[in-house]
Amino acid sequence: MRYYLIDEVSLSDMKKTDGFLEQNAIRSELEKIFWVAIPEGILNEVQSRHKGCQPYLFSIEMGADWIQVELFIRSQQGLRCTCQSYCTPLQRDFIFDFTEKMIKELGVRT
Repeated sequence: MRYYLIDEVSLSDMKKTDGFLEQNAIRSELEKIFWVAIPEGILNEVQSRHKGCQPYLFSIEMGADWIQVELFIRSQQGLRCTCQSYCTPLQRDFIFDFTEKMIKELGVRT
C-alpha cells in the first residue's frame, strides 16, 4: 500500500489530531481510522461515472505516535469495483493539502 507517513508525533499532538479529525472527517467503525471525502470536482473519469459508488474517500489511520494517510481512493459503498484506485495527481494534491493544513493548523511538530 502506498501512503504518506508522519511519525514521531507527541501524545499531545496526537490528541489534537484526533479532535481535528472528529470535526473534519468521518470516523470509521475501526478505532483510530478516519475517512475524508474526495470532492466531486476532482474525481477521475471512471469515478465520476460511477454515481452508485460515491462518495469516494481516503483513509487516515492513527497509531501511538504516527499518522498514516493512504493514497488509495475507495468507495464508501463497497470494496469490489474497478473505480477504486490509487489517487490521481490532482487527488494526491488534495490529500497532501488536507494533511499539511491539518498539521499547520494544529501546530503539530514532526
